[in-house]
Amino acid sequence: MATTDDAVAARIEELRALIRHHDYRYYVLDSPEISDAEYDALFRELEELEQAHPELITPDSPTQRVGGEPLPGFAQVRHGEPMLSLANAKNEEELRAWHARVVRLTAEAGWDTRDLRFVLEPKIDGLAVSLRYEEGRFTVGATRGNGEIGEDVTLNLRTIPVVPLAMLPAAAPFPRVVEVRGEVYLPLEAFSRLNEQRLAAGESTFANPRNAAAGSLRQLDPRVTASRPLSVWFYGIGLVEGRQFATHYEVLEWLRAAGFRVNPDVRRVESLEAIVEGCRRWQERRSELGYDIDGVVVKVDDRALQAALGAVGRDPRWAVAYKFAPTTAQTRLLKIHVSVGRTGVLNPWAELEPVEVGGVTVERATLHNEEDIRRKDLREGDMVILQRAGDVIPQVVAPLTDLRTGAEKPFHMPDHCPSCGTPVVRVPGEVAVRCPNPDCPAKRAEAIKHFVSKGAMDIEGVGEKLVERLLELGLIRDAADLYRLTVEQLAHLERLGEKSASNIVNAIAQSKKRPLARILFALGIPHVGIENAELLVRRFGSLETLQKASVEEISQTPGIGPVIAQSVYDYFRDQRNLDLLARLREAGVDLEGPKEEEEAAAGAGTRPLAGKTFVLTGTLPTLTRQEATDLITAAGGRVTGSVSAKTDYVVVGEEPGSKLTRAEELGIPLLNEARLRELLAQGEG
Repeated sequence: MATTDDAVAARIEELRALIRHHDYRYYVLDSPEISDAEYDALFRELEELEQAHPELITPDSPTQRVGGEPLPGFAQVRHGEPMLSLANAKNEEELRAWHARVVRLTAEAGWDTRDLRFVLEPKIDGLAVSLRYEEGRFTVGATRGNGEIGEDVTLNLRTIPVVPLAMLPAAAPFPRVVEVRGEVYLPLEAFSRLNEQRLAAGESTFANPRNAAAGSLRQLDPRVTASRPLSVWFYGIGLVEGRQFATHYEVLEWLRAAGFRVNPDVRRVESLEAIVEGCRRWQERRSELGYDIDGVVVKVDDRALQAALGAVGRDPRWAVAYKFAPTTAQTRLLKIHVSVGRTGVLNPWAELEPVEVGGVTVERATLHNEEDIRRKDLREGDMVILQRAGDVIPQVVAPLTDLRTGAEKPFHMPDHCPSCGTPVVRVPGEVAVRCPNPDCPAKRAEAIKHFVSKGAMDIEGVGEKLVERLLELGLIRDAADLYRLTVEQLAHLERLGEKSASNIVNAIAQSKKRPLARILFALGIPHVGIENAELLVRRFGSLETLQKASVEEISQTPGIGPVIAQSVYDYFRDQRNLDLLARLREAGVDLEGPKEEEEAAAGAGTRPLAGKTFVLTGTLPTLTRQEATDLITAAGGRVTGSVSAKTDYVVVGEEPGSKLTRAEELGIPLLNEARLRELLAQGEG
C-alpha cells in the first residue's frame, strides 16, 4: 500500500514532467498548450510540495533554474571532446573549392562519393557552449574557451529557459554521457532593449548582440544572467557514450526529441549546387530573422565519414563556415538631418562617416523619431553602433558612450518645416511632429513616390528620382498627372529615350486596372496599410460607398479601429482629396471595384476564398509573392504575415521558412501553387 510520502513523491515527479513538457512547448516550439495562469498553478504546486519536502528536491527540478550566490570566479572545465573551430569560405569560389576537396578526400578514403550528403545550418553569431548530460540530466555547462578547456557557466546556463535540465522521455534510452553543443545568443529586439536600459541607467552599451550575449552569460552572479532574455540554438554533440548515431542529421532529430531547440530551417542536401543555393537563400533571409547570423555552416552528414576525413589543426575537414559580411559596425554620427514624409511627419535621419556593413558602404541611417533619439541619447558627433541586415535600411542602435569627448551635440527637432518653412505641429498623444501645410513640396513628392511604389500601384520605371525630376520640371503636381504624361514629354528627359519613355507610359496605363485595395492603399491615407485597405474594400466595395460612410459605419468593419475610421472619414472630407479622386477617375483609373452584376453573373466562384486567411512562405514556381497576394485578395481571401490558429491555409513554395514548421505544428492545411490555383479556379473552400 502506497504511503503519503510515496504519493507526494509521485505527484512531484508528475508535476516536473508536466512543467518540462510545457516549457518545451512554450520556449522551444513556441506553441503553448495551456494558459500562463494554468502553468503558474502547476509551478506553484511544485514549489509548495518541495518546500514541504526539501529532501525530495533534485538539481534538475524546474524550480532550481535560478538561484545561488555570486561566484568568486569561474572554474575550468575540460571538454570530453575538443570544440573545434571552422575554416571559413568567404565566397562561392572558396565554398566550391572546399566541396571539391571533400569529394577528393572521400574518394581517397575509399568511400563512394555518390553517397555524399551535407547538412546546412545557420551560423549563429553568439557564444559557443557545451552542456554535459549524464543519463539525460544536465550536470555541467562550459564555454568553448580555447577548444580544450572552457569556463564553468553551469549556474548561468540553468537560468536560460530553453536549456533542458532533463531530457524528454521521447529521446530515451539516454546516453550515459553526452556533450550537447549550442550557441547562446541574444535576440535582436532584446539587444536593443538591453542597450536602452543600460543607457537609462548610465551604463555603457554593448557594441553588438554577440558581445551582449557573451557578457550576459559570463556573469559571476547568475541572477544577472537570469534577468537577460538569452536563448540557445543547439547544433550538435561532442563526446557521447552509450549511444550511436549514424549521421549528423540523426543527431539533430534526436536532440529535437530530447527537448533541445534545434533550428527548424536546417536542411540536408546532396549536391554542390544545392549547397550554394542554400547559402544564397540564407543570405537573402538574413533580414527576416529575429537573431543575428554571420554565415552558414556546411557539414558532411555521415559521422563515420567525418571521422575518416579528420581535421587539420583545429579545423575539421568535414565542415566549413560560409561567412557573410558583418551586419553591425561602428562609425561616427556626423549630423542629424530631417526630411518630410507624405503625411507631413518630420523624419530624422543620420549622416554617417562611410562604413562597410552588411556588404555595402553605408553613409546614412534611419533614426525613427525624436523620442527614439532621446531614448537612445544619440548626439551629433557620437561614435555609434550601426546595424544592417539584408536589404533593411541601416539603423543606429546605440551610442558608444565610453568614447564621448564632450564635444557631442544633443539633437532638437526644428520648429519649422525644413521644406516649406511652415511652423510644425505636435498632435497630442502622438510621437510625430508634422508639417500642416497641404501644399508642402516635400509632402507632394513623397505622396507620389508612395503612389507609384511596388506595394501600391507598382508602376515600373517610375522611381524616386524620376518623380523628383517630373515635379521639378512642372510636368506633374500630383498622382493624377502621371496619367497625362506622353512619350514625347518623357523622351526629352536626360537618360530617357523614346523606347524607355514608351515603356513608362505603358506601365502607367496598365496600373489603371489595379485591384481596388491597392488603389486605396496608394492614396496614402494615414494609418491605412494594404491589409486595412483590403478589409475596407471587402466591406464597402467601392470608393464611392466608402466616401459616403460615417465614422461609426467605417469602424464597424472587422479589424478597423476608431483611429483608422476617423482618418478614412477625414480623408474623404478634404476637397483636395476629392479633386484628386475625380481626376484619377477621369484618367481611367478604376475606382469602383467589382460590379455587383458581374459578381452575380459569375456566381459564388467570383470570391471562392471569401473569409479565408492565407500565409505565404517560400518561393512559388511562377508567381511572385505580390501576385499571389493579389489573386487571393481578389478572390475574397486575406493574406497575413504570420501563422496562427486562425490561419486557414499556408501556401508553400521552395525553401520555406519557419512558417512551415509552425503550420505543421498547428495542423494548418498546406497548399502548393497548383493547389492554390485550383481553389481560385474551381471555387473550392
